Amino acid sequence: MQDEASICSCATHVPCSQLLFVSSVNGPYRLICCMGLESGFCSSKCANRCARAGMKDRCMRFCGICCSKCKCVPSGTYGNKHECPCYRDLKNSKGNPKCP
Repeated sequence: MQDEASICSCATHVPCSQLLFVSSVNGPYRLICCMGLESGFCSSKCANRCARAGMKDRCMRFCGICCSKCKCVPSGTYGNKHECPCYRDLKNSKGNPKCP
């Protein structure tokens, strides 16, 4: 199997638990990004947003989900959610903010 980074451009930003291995009938396994972080926009914005996070993998995962839905990420590592109302208003199943 090829090195992950050569197959999936977001592999350096996304933990293996968030990648999807898919087999093809006539070929080897392929690694596919499945978190919507394959765009340079979300990966760079979330890397900035999560730079000071204690649980960086978790921050990157939820930031990536929010970015792919909202197409924006607030500036800075904390606060500024008024810049992106969609990001601000996403909630988890308990009603708490979903996005870091």
